[in-house]
Amino acid sequence: MATIHDVAKLANVSVTTVSRVLNNRGYISEATRTKVYKTMEELNYQPNEIARSLLRKQSNVIGLIIPSVAHPFFSELANHVENYAYELGFKMLLCNSQLDKVKEKDYIEMLKRNRVDGIIMGSHTLQVEEYKNLSSPIVTIDRQISGEIPYISSDNYTGGRLAAELLVNKGCKKIAHICGNLELQLLANERTLAFQSMMTAHGIEHLIIQTDMNVFDQVQYEQIIHRLFQEHPDLDGVFATSDIIAAYAVKECAAAGKRIPEDIKIIGYDDINAARWMTPEITTIKQPIAEIGKMAVDLIVKQMNEEPFEAQNILPISLVERATT
Repeated sequence: MATIHDVAKLANVSVTTVSRVLNNRGYISEATRTKVYKTMEELNYQPNEIARSLLRKQSNVIGLIIPSVAHPFFSELANHVENYAYELGFKMLLCNSQLDKVKEKDYIEMLKRNRVDGIIMGSHTLQVEEYKNLSSPIVTIDRQISGEIPYISSDNYTGGRLAAELLVNKGCKKIAHICGNLELQLLANERTLAFQSMMTAHGIEHLIIQTDMNVFDQVQYEQIIHRLFQEHPDLDGVFATSDIIAAYAVKECAAAGKRIPEDIKIIGYDDINAARWMTPEITTIKQPIAEIGKMAVDLIVKQMNEEPFEAQNILPISLVERATT
């Protein structure tokens, strides 16, 4: 296996020059740069990335921990994080926690051992202390850990209010809100608080149905909605905390013979791509997924460079009305 010394000897330059080319540091003429790269190609030289990262104290790798890349929201988020990080010269290391505390902690330890430059946390099953003890820059999505650790969230309260207002204005008299487990203490719980407030203010009969602790387990969605429609046949409105849950509600309406939007109106949340693929297309609250991904990377970079940053980052949402309302 060729070494950096072999490259320097064949290219007739110093080892320092080869190192500068590899790390893009200092002035190097284009002719020298081209000669070094050509020599590396001839020798099939592969730089030792671990050694290089130890030398410059930067790995150019960012870790992203999410519940599951199979969930459309997180797959779209991961796509935006990876694309933007790559533009800035970083690679992304993706970890699926499956909301398993042991697995999430194991991934955090693995990322620390690999000296990643920062960790973006989209999965939150561990206690706050576990995050505070991390030495790497960290950004959390949809959970506030402390006043020092930056977090990103969409305006969940306004999203919940807009969804509730639309169903009320459309004439719904009995509305169900299907949400994640509120014990998880995520900022998404603000959607539920806004919904409750609007229902109380308008005197609308309503129900709040929570998932179990594994909020992304789609098997339970069908069971929850099937039972809901059986126990409340007069239900005429559903506000789901994700487009996936809303899609299962659409499916169950077809099985129950309920017309959308004549008999029942449905609103989702996120505006994932699949919301437009459904028939009928799903009315939803749009989260700025691309902006969330970009901001997460920017906040990691700002911490690396010891630049000032905002700890609280609340991004605006918007109502996208389609055929389910």
